[in-house]
Order: sequence, then structure tokens, then C-alpha cells
Amino acid sequence: DNAEYGYGMYLGVRQMRERLGELMRQAVGQEIAPELRQAFEEWLQNCEHASSLQTAKKILSLLEKDKGSHDKLLQEIYEKRDYLEKRSIWMIGGDGWAYDIGYGGLDHVLASGDDVNIFVMDTEIYSNTGGQASKSTPSGAVAKFAFDGKQARKKDLGRMAMTYGNVYVTQIAMGADMNHTVKAIAEAESYPGPSLIIAYSPCISHGIKTGMASSVHEEKKAVDAGYWFLYRYDPRLQEQGKNPFQLDSKEPSQSYREFLDGELRYAQLVNTFPDKAEELFKLSEKQAAERYES
Repeated sequence: DNAEYGYGMYLGVRQMRERLGELMRQAVGQEIAPELRQAFEEWLQNCEHASSLQTAKKILSLLEKDKGSHDKLLQEIYEKRDYLEKRSIWMIGGDGWAYDIGYGGLDHVLASGDDVNIFVMDTEIYSNTGGQASKSTPSGAVAKFAFDGKQARKKDLGRMAMTYGNVYVTQIAMGADMNHTVKAIAEAESYPGPSLIIAYSPCISHGIKTGMASSVHEEKKAVDAGYWFLYRYDPRLQEQGKNPFQLDSKEPSQSYREFLDGELRYAQLVNTFPDKAEELFKLSEKQAAERYES
């Protein structure tokens, strides 16, 4: 229930900040120090922007000088001082939650249009509960409940979120491009609405043959092979008459099959069901090419 719980935190903070705004509007209509009136007016104008941090510091400094004030409005504003600065709300979880058992809550939060951030660590499997297949598991991968390779294609969570039109969506892989990762996270946080970050996250269940110590390099291999793509969908660009979708990774340059062979979740299928493995691997590569084109 990451999404529901995180959204509840957001609503609680919003309620407190709305109360602060109400108190400040009342205070502005009374006899208060000119500096404080100006600071309150500034806060009321930009409380939803990052710049409100400086205004919050100014208000706090002025209120602390006047701690002995018997003005109940100013006292209550001071008591709620922790809510003066705009908070960055994040909901973080894995693909089992985001794609599967918690998708209803995640979708509800995305549809709200509110300024929250969702970060999905996509391991393409239920990592915490023993390695069961999830809706994020791609075709051909071996997992619990998919011992002979998963048949169905991977759910395209990012593409589904884009259909709302007002959600910032990005797929990242830190090992493939660290600058892209930082840029995308910064853009998502600055977006004044829901943002969804889907991060490729190698996991011990992948059975990386070179070991988990090389997981960062594995992320680069995944992008180079066209197994995973880097992109950003920023609705703000549409308002400027531009295409909101930006594909940030290049056309695949490495062997897709070699990437699959480098992980036991795929390679073990060759040992147990060789004919089926060949069929599913071709299907997986075809689906990856279709994703790139779309």
C-alpha cells in the first residue's frame, strides 16, 4: 500500500499547509509588522514552488524574533512552522507492488493529478518473497510459477501512465547513463503533478553470471542490447508545442541473445527446455524491437 499510504501523507501535509495559508490571510488583514506582512504575501503567492524555502526561512526568522507575541494567529503559524517549506513526497517500491498487487493504488494516485513522486525499482520479479513471476517479468524469464519460462509479455507500465497525458514518466538505468538518471529524477521532482520513475534494478534472482558486483555494468548491457530503454515523457513540452516524449537511449548496438545468456533466469531455460527456450527468446527479442519502434 505504498501509494495509498504515501498519498495519505501528501493529503495530510496539504491540509496543514492550507491551514497555514488561511492563518496568513487572516494575519495580513490585521495590524502586523510590515516585514511579516510582506513575507506572508510572498509565501501565499509561491508556497507551491521550491522558492518557498527562502520565504519560509524569512517568516521563521521574523516569528522567532517575536516569540513573546500574544497574537494567537502568529502563535499557531509558528506552531505549524514545519509545514512552511514545500515538501517533496515520494512513494518507493518494487515491481511486484507497482505493476501487480499494488497497481490499483498506484493508478489511483497517478490519476489524482497531485504533486507526488513514485519511484519503482523494477527487478522484473517478486524479489522480497522468493522470486515469483510478476506482471513485470518479461517473456522467456524463469521464475517461480513460470518454471518453463514466462509466456506473456511484460506489462508496459510507463506507456500506460503516459496515456493520462499529465503524468511525468521516465525509464532510467543508472549504470547505462548516470547523467540521464540524475536529470530525469530532477525533472520528475520539479514537475508540478504526478511523476513516475521506473528504474532498472538488477537483483540476485537474475543470476548474473559475472556476479552482483557487476550489476551496474549489467544495466549498461541491458540498454546497449535493447532489452531496456531510457526515455522521458514530460507533459510540459507539449504545452510548448513540442513532442513530450524523448527517447534517450540509442538504437541497440549489442547482441540481445548474449545479454540473455549472461543471466541464469534465461540461461537455465536452455538446459531444461531447449526448444522452448529458443522460441521464447526469439519472442522476447521481437517484443523488445516492437517496444523500441513504438
